[in-house]
Amino acid sequence: MARKDGSPGRLKQIRETFTLTRKSDPNIGWILLAIFLGTIAVFAIIGTLLGMVFFFTPIGIAFGLLAAVIVFGRRAERAAYAQIEGQPGAAAAVLKSLKSGWFVTPALTMNKNQDVVHRVIGRPGVILVSEGPSSRVTHMLANERKKTARFVPDINIIEIQSGNDEGQIPLKKLNTKVRKQKRTLKPGQVTEVRKRLEALSTQPVSAPKGPMPKSVRSARGQRG
Repeated sequence: MARKDGSPGRLKQIRETFTLTRKSDPNIGWILLAIFLGTIAVFAIIGTLLGMVFFFTPIGIAFGLLAAVIVFGRRAERAAYAQIEGQPGAAAAVLKSLKSGWFVTPALTMNKNQDVVHRVIGRPGVILVSEGPSSRVTHMLANERKKTARFVPDINIIEIQSGNDEGQIPLKKLNTKVRKQKRTLKPGQVTEVRKRLEALSTQPVSAPKGPMPKSVRSARGQRG
């Protein structure tokens, strides 16, 4: 049943997620059933041995449901990554699932091979995330880093290559990699940096006049 705001209800969302997951994980239904029944069986056996089967069985049902939900969530996430793996913009789609406090600008630059560089602004500073083979995106990241540094010279700029080449970060680990970066800015400073860089999309690319606000200059971080 749909909600008043037009979004699908929880049960419909679960059915849709299950259907999509089953496309790349055909045995998901049997796996979840086995986990659910197996957990109940373990608690029932424990209850039988202790002479408290009617006490432990309901607990087994609750834990069985919990275990099945956890496994389903993980396998559904894995299936979602598998379905977008290799598609242009896949990293941007993953980055946009970051929670509040992170600001994602997809496709800052793109070459003829559809290799792209995205920008994420958060408390660690500015994070440039590439999609494409390392041999092609290294130069793109370097160019975008130079351009960004002209606008925010005192802010930490981090480069991350997403992909499956050696030294790159797979999609399923991308958000974790971003969140684990050392925080160097306060929330207010993040807003100042974001506003400064948003000017890139409305003004000619040139170094802004005047120094950065003191609150941002104080957040010096080692670039890299």
